[in-house]
Amino acid sequence: MRRRLSAASVFGTLAILLTAGNFALSRVPIPPALLRPPIQSIALLDRNGIPLREARVAERFSRELALEEVPRHVIDAILAAEDKRFYRHHGVDWLATIRAAVTGLSHGRIISGASTITQQLVKISERRPRTLRAKVIESVTAIRLEQCWSKDQILAAYVNRLDFGNLNIGLASAADYYFGKPVSDLSDAEAAFLAGIPRNPRKLNPHVAPEAARHREEVVLRRMRDNGQLDPARYDRALSESLALRPPQRRFRAPHFVELVLQQAQETAPAELRTTLDFRLNEQVEKIMRERLAQLREQNVRNAAVVVIDNASGDVIALVGSENYFAPGAGQVNGAWAQRSAGSALKPFTYLLALERGATPATMVADVRTSFPSAEGFYRPENYNRRCYGPVRYRTALASSLNIPAVKVLQAAGGPAALHERLRFCGLTTLNRPAEIYGLGLTLGNCEARLLEITNAYASLARLGEFRPWRVLTTGPSAARRYSRPELVWQIADILSDNSARTLAFGMNSALRFDYPVACKTGTSTDFRDNWTIGFTPEFSVGVWVGNFDGSPMREVSGVTGAGPILHSVFDYLHANYGTSWYRTPAQIVERNIHPLTGKLLAESDTRGVREKFLLDHLPAAEAPGDYDADGNVQLGPEYGDWFRSAENSVQGRGVLAAGDHDLRITSPLPGSIYVVDPDVPSTRRIPLIAEGGKRMEWRSESLSCRSEAGGDFASAADGEHRIVVTDVESGRHAETWIRIHSL
Repeated sequence: MRRRLSAASVFGTLAILLTAGNFALSRVPIPPALLRPPIQSIALLDRNGIPLREARVAERFSRELALEEVPRHVIDAILAAEDKRFYRHHGVDWLATIRAAVTGLSHGRIISGASTITQQLVKISERRPRTLRAKVIESVTAIRLEQCWSKDQILAAYVNRLDFGNLNIGLASAADYYFGKPVSDLSDAEAAFLAGIPRNPRKLNPHVAPEAARHREEVVLRRMRDNGQLDPARYDRALSESLALRPPQRRFRAPHFVELVLQQAQETAPAELRTTLDFRLNEQVEKIMRERLAQLREQNVRNAAVVVIDNASGDVIALVGSENYFAPGAGQVNGAWAQRSAGSALKPFTYLLALERGATPATMVADVRTSFPSAEGFYRPENYNRRCYGPVRYRTALASSLNIPAVKVLQAAGGPAALHERLRFCGLTTLNRPAEIYGLGLTLGNCEARLLEITNAYASLARLGEFRPWRVLTTGPSAARRYSRPELVWQIADILSDNSARTLAFGMNSALRFDYPVACKTGTSTDFRDNWTIGFTPEFSVGVWVGNFDGSPMREVSGVTGAGPILHSVFDYLHANYGTSWYRTPAQIVERNIHPLTGKLLAESDTRGVREKFLLDHLPAAEAPGDYDADGNVQLGPEYGDWFRSAENSVQGRGVLAAGDHDLRITSPLPGSIYVVDPDVPSTRRIPLIAEGGKRMEWRSESLSCRSEAGGDFASAADGEHRIVVTDVESGRHAETWIRIHSL
């Protein structure tokens, strides 16, 4: 009886202990890191799936892999290397633990470990000092984890969190880094090689200790054979296989584009980003750019950038930011995103504003030297070649990129505020100052702009007035917003594709002449520090910048000679390999015969005329007798006076200066001019008074003293706002202006 009682007591005690143990074990927490998905690096692919780069996250490269993606022989290699009884224990391999303890006691030191895969998974999820207490915690946690998770869950978590050295976490990352292939393509030898590295990633680093890594591979292969996972023939083949390790470097294609993508990507970006880039096209653009830059070295041209946009989607399909990203110094500067002086690249948007306000491609503008009032006093632009051409049509002025007409067109089309608003609508984020700070010079590019943003603004012209944000990820924004009538933007595209219209400035055979239609525009900043050429077809927009990142000037390299040939070669490649087309003429567009010096309609049979394209409901006026003198010469207004009398006059025998009561005008000071008087510079107190169209001038002002000196007329400066009147004494005609003056 006493024995039976004693046995019952023992069993009861054991039951209590077992229950208490199970209860205590159920309270052991699963490491929080295991309850979250493993951190993954970001793999960037081009639009066709070509790998571009893998970006680190938490200073590691890692890709998650489903266990189903791991072939059986790879799993066998991992189990042989780390835990051959994985599927037979419950978290702790007691047999291996006892063996390791006995071996350690007999040698007086630890000879081999006995941690199971489950224990190792716990260890790498919660880092602790290597103590006996830590070992006990890991063992208990491993037993608990085996109660909650299946063996496959544990093994999947393990292969995705294991350290394979060289910043590679997880089997997928290791297979790509060491062999450049997916896990599914690993051979027996490669699987054994990778399975051996986690034992000591530093000492078994294949790039530092190849012999040690190879020896460890042989150990794993031998274990696989002994475990019956490799038959003798497979074992011999694997043992004799020569492994082809990749060089110790990361794939980094299209580096400037990839860096831009990573800047744009969200912090919670997915592990794989499908970008908009066409890598094969990008390679061709790089090649074209390098070849052209090599031809410009002697003219102090060291860098360039190119952007290609797919107009239908706004996708950036090519982006090269410099000649060589890896070059020391400025190689990593992204010329496609750097802010540079825009030059004349913005002029098409000025002329579109003018068309929207009623102008036509045949509207005339006086290309003569003119002073414009500005916040600093006078603004006196010059054409690129320092020459003026007199009466020119808007078509010619835009295509030939004449500066003085562009300023006049902007002044008549809403001024800098209208252009500032339009450019910002079209995505130029660099215009962060008030419009009046830029003034009329905005149309000539006295602002900074980014090549990518300008090219995308041109893409909106290519869509005939529809803005769509550019994007570098296929999942990015693509909502479109219309800002102009398609038929008006078509006229701008037609002008920019008209090689004859640009001959005045560029000649017939410049880099902007194509065998197929392309709309294009150049831009060159002051002192040849930047030059641009932007072009488009219905399918593609291409932008090119050429210059030096340190701002040093090039030697006589303009947009047409620097950036132009690159753009031409890129479009030739696009045309040949992707195909380009041109726009159908809108139904509202008609062609008419006009006079080249008046822009007015002529009879269709009149041989003096040139062809021009108009909106059917917005034709210019027909010629009138008053447009000509008695000899049939076109009568030019008084603004042409100085030009007409100069050597630049190109209308001799076709035009004359008109005489009449309307030609008295003040050319200095212009209305609204602001003068700043510096007490230390006496000449600033004398304001020149100049008028045209009269014979003997008399000046007066109620608030300023006006006088004649040494053949010239002047007003003495005084602070305030002043009205000035001039009278032609002989005819009695008057003209007036007003100015503001303030002292420093």
